[in-house]
Amino acid sequence: MSFLESRYLYLSLLIFSIIYPLAQSFEWRIRYFTKWKRLFPAIVVMTFIFIPWDICFTKIGVWWFNDDYITGIKIFHLPIEEWLFFIIVPFACIFIYEVLIYFIKKDLLYAIARPFFTIIGILLVIGAIIFYQKLYPFVTFSLTAFALFAMAYYNPYWKGRFLMMYIVSWLPFLLVNGALTGTFTKGAAVNYNQDEIIGFRILTIPIEDSVYNLLMLLIVVAVYEYQNNSSIKSTHRE
Repeated sequence: MSFLESRYLYLSLLIFSIIYPLAQSFEWRIRYFTKWKRLFPAIVVMTFIFIPWDICFTKIGVWWFNDDYITGIKIFHLPIEEWLFFIIVPFACIFIYEVLIYFIKKDLLYAIARPFFTIIGILLVIGAIIFYQKLYPFVTFSLTAFALFAMAYYNPYWKGRFLMMYIVSWLPFLLVNGALTGTFTKGAAVNYNQDEIIGFRILTIPIEDSVYNLLMLLIVVAVYEYQNNSSIKSTHRE
């Protein structure tokens, strides 16, 4: 797609990702803007983990960014688009989370969420052991497995809702990450060291990216819902 061959590709994808949830934030039923006071602290907590991780992996060459598809503005080795990614993607996905909660009253996946996350956690541990010499799957699978086991242990009330959001978010994930990794363009905005990934891809997306996205969203939702629960308890005490 020739119109995507631009140094504004990454930025355009981010604008595409946020324009609808931002426009609908003031819609009278969802009132997403009232959730921002919980959302942005949750995003900040997540970035304390993911930004240093991203900087480190970029610096040592686990992945890198193609200057043909970014504006060129960088902070600590990361394109400004990558910084915005960690704000815009959670913003859009938590919008999906809230929309699903509003329109689907019953938590359809509540019963299967705990065993599902336990099984995925076990599979990720196995994957981390098998691919221990490859940095991206080893780190990503290990951290995500730990988070999923914690999820299964604490068994939060929102686990089924989170699982549904994660499943639905696969459509925009495939579109956006596919575009970033070269599905629709001659080159890729984000490139990966073949020695540091498994090599299995969905379209052009390394399988590790789906696990990376799972961990990122899980942290955001966990902090987001923790604040909500704390607020409810505080109100009850008053």
